[in-house]
Amino acid sequence: INDVSQLQFMVNKVSGYGYKNIGFILDRGYFSKDNLRYMDSRGYSFIIMVKGIKDFISDQVRKQKGTFESNWGNRIEEFEVYGKTVHTFVYAGDTKKRYVHIYYSAAKAVGERARLEEKIHEMQRFMEQHKDKEYEFGPAFHKYFHIHYNKENGHFVYGEPKLSVIRDELELCGYFAIISSEKMDAKDALNLYKSRDVSEKVFRADKSYLGNHCLRVASEEAASNKIFVGFLALIIRCRIYTVLKEKAKELSKKPNYLTVPAAIRELEKIELTRQLDKVYRLDHAVTKTQKVILSAFGMDWNHVRYKAEHISEVLKGVQ
Repeated sequence: INDVSQLQFMVNKVSGYGYKNIGFILDRGYFSKDNLRYMDSRGYSFIIMVKGIKDFISDQVRKQKGTFESNWGNRIEEFEVYGKTVHTFVYAGDTKKRYVHIYYSAAKAVGERARLEEKIHEMQRFMEQHKDKEYEFGPAFHKYFHIHYNKENGHFVYGEPKLSVIRDELELCGYFAIISSEKMDAKDALNLYKSRDVSEKVFRADKSYLGNHCLRVASEEAASNKIFVGFLALIIRCRIYTVLKEKAKELSKKPNYLTVPAAIRELEKIELTRQLDKVYRLDHAVTKTQKVILSAFGMDWNHVRYKAEHISEVLKGVQ
């Protein structure tokens, strides 16, 4: 089931559960005129990503192009993009103005241009292989090329690039847009949209890092228990991720040890060893890297030493 048709069913379910005063954060696959109208009719606000090549977005980009991409006041530092907000109608016949947030990323532009150029080169190479042959090319080829055939035998002769079409797409590289029903600036809209991305990454981590892609249990009860424990672990991992991310923002250079796996590996090096007098002591001093990681959780060297001494006393009592 595609996203466009599924959204209205989801909105009905949300309404059936009695949820009010909430909004949807939606990916570009959900965008359609009918969906915008439907959310309006049910009284729900929304933020939705839109492909830059959509006609009305490309028109808005061309209108705003050159007015914000080099203006430092429009730079959103956290995401390394430039953004601008316009209040306008989204489609013909729309009865309500919406907030269209247009963004430009130089890094994104480089990647998109390279992919588009490589795509067109591949098409040209493919057409060269079918020269003087009877072959029908798909719509993607007709989008970028005028396809010429021999009128006598119907064989393919050559593809003439549609220069204006290719130029227009190259000029739109690096641009993307978000539409919001509520008034906000470009930074707030992007922050809210990216929060959805974080949620997706968290549940992807449930499969990747916590092993819930394969339960390996023999009963429904065991599966339920494992999923519950995994969910708790996911909350803890998400909290660790958030704290480390906030710590990375405080530092002038982003170190490679402020990821969850790297931080755990580094903190696991803090260990107690039993010595000849049968007393457990810290094996070595806390390193500078470990101090930075601990500071993200509001802890320092004294906290580690206190905990180590406490554990040592407990182990001595057990013996």
